Parts: sequence; C-alpha cells; structure tokens
Amino acid sequence: QVQLVESGGGSVQAGGSLRLSCAVSGWTYWRIYTAWFRQAPGKERECVASISGFGGNTYYPDSMKGRFTISQDNVKDTVYLQMDSLKPEDTAMYYCAATRDGGNLFLQSTYTYWGQGTQVTVSS
Repeated sequence: QVQLVESGGGSVQAGGSLRLSCAVSGWTYWRIYTAWFRQAPGKERECVASISGFGGNTYYPDSMKGRFTISQDNVKDTVYLQMDSLKPEDTAMYYCAATRDGGNLFLQSTYTYWGQGTQVTVSS
C-alpha cells in the first residue's frame, strides 16, 4: 500500500520561506511522477509542481514558476517543495500526490495516491 505523508507546514509571515516534505512508502520503485497540489478555502485544487521519479525532471504550471522549487531525495524517498517569498494568497492546504501513469501532470485526476495534506498559512 502506497502512503504519502506530508510535513513542514505552518505559519509564516509574508516574504518568508517554508520547505514541505513528502515521505513516500510502499511500492516506491514504480513511482514515476510525484506532485504538490494546493487547495485554498472555496477554491479548486491546483498543481504547484511535479517531478519525475527517474531523472528528476521538474514541471511547473506557468502561474507557479519562480517561487516554488520541487526536488527529491531518492535515497530517503522524499519529495520536497521549497517555497520562497511567500504571499498571503499562498495560504492553502498543500497535498502530495503520486502516480505510476503519465498524462497531464497538472491535473489532479492524473494522480492515484494522495497524502492527507499539510496546512500553510501566510500572514501579511
């Protein structure tokens, strides 16, 4: 059974940084793509970034380029999301997701496995 466990969320002032972690366990050898999504109250879940398990290629929606960096440690089987210059509008629940299938990496429907999420709150 694949499990994804997020950590690293919290409260930060605008302009600050946070690094989120996603620990992946289970059938990790098959993992092809892992992504971070976020969902703010009353809004749809949106992709922040995705990374390929083999090769570590990174993918960002245009709206997320510049302040977010996704990376992975294949020895620790952990995927990270570095978030810099945070803004109040970044406040959301952040979720880690994984899939062994390809497709549109920015769609939540592409991903089979999801974590429970970690809350990020940015105050002005």
